[in-house]
Amino acid sequence: MVKNSVISIISQKENEENRGTVEFQVFSFTTKIRGLTSHLELHKKDFSSQRGLRKILGKRQRLLAYLSKRSRGRYKELINELDIREIKTR
Repeated sequence: MVKNSVISIISQKENEENRGTVEFQVFSFTTKIRGLTSHLELHKKDFSSQRGLRKILGKRQRLLAYLSKRSRGRYKELINELDIREIKTR
């Protein structure tokens, strides 16, 4: 949970400036995903939350694909900062 608190401090600084950027949207989806993942560890049969998690994962994946096509450097920096896996490119 220490990592999440550091990320939340970073988000508060960026929250005021650039909410519409792809990086901020991916960041906000990542925090939602981590929260839902911890929720689903406790409530394994919560199928509504599972569906919501899959929808958010898909949105984040589409945004990451867009960012990797537009700016590979910003994409690499973002996935390293958030500690998420790189998407598979076709």
